[in-house]
Amino acid sequence: MQPTQKLDASYWQGRYEAHQTGWDAGQITPPLRDYFVQLSGPNARRILIPGAGRGYEAEYLHGQGYPQVWVADVAPDALAALQTRVPDFPAEHLLLQDFFALTPAEPFDLLVEQTFFCALDPAQRPAYARQSAALLRPGGKLMGLLFDTEFSQPGPPFGGSAAEYRAYFEPYFDFVHFAPAYNSLKPRQGRELFICLRRKTEVKL
Repeated sequence: MQPTQKLDASYWQGRYEAHQTGWDAGQITPPLRDYFVQLSGPNARRILIPGAGRGYEAEYLHGQGYPQVWVADVAPDALAALQTRVPDFPAEHLLLQDFFALTPAEPFDLLVEQTFFCALDPAQRPAYARQSAALLRPGGKLMGLLFDTEFSQPGPPFGGSAAEYRAYFEPYFDFVHFAPAYNSLKPRQGRELFICLRRKTEVKL
């Protein structure tokens, strides 16, 4: 299902201003928290959370002592919410930028996906997979959650299937984990895939 309007920065800023943020869980979600717990950290791995919204994942990682956590979003209100909650979060790590325009000086070790993929126009999904690979070092990982369901209402969010998603990521990633999430938030139980994908050493971007 295609979007009925342009999903640009003004659209998303308008959603925040109108308090229409149904995707916002108000906290880090259990699958992501449990993944972070088992990491061998805190350490200096470079972590990017694109389409971060109010940045609960960044708040958690920063609180655990990870010094190289970066967030990107196109809505100023989203980044301001994180900065207000976590005043000592590095201001230079708050990127008011389009994910597809990011060109970091160094590649990232980990990209965290949490309700960003489903917010994009589905036509951008192949570009999302390619840009994720471009932002990661060889062997770096893309992990997070994807909706494994279709929505009856016009998006965003936009749903899809595991088979569809595999086709986007297979050119760039090896699949470490790609299965239904067992510890989703209650409203999302049975409708999420937990993914952990490792960027291939050599890919055509």
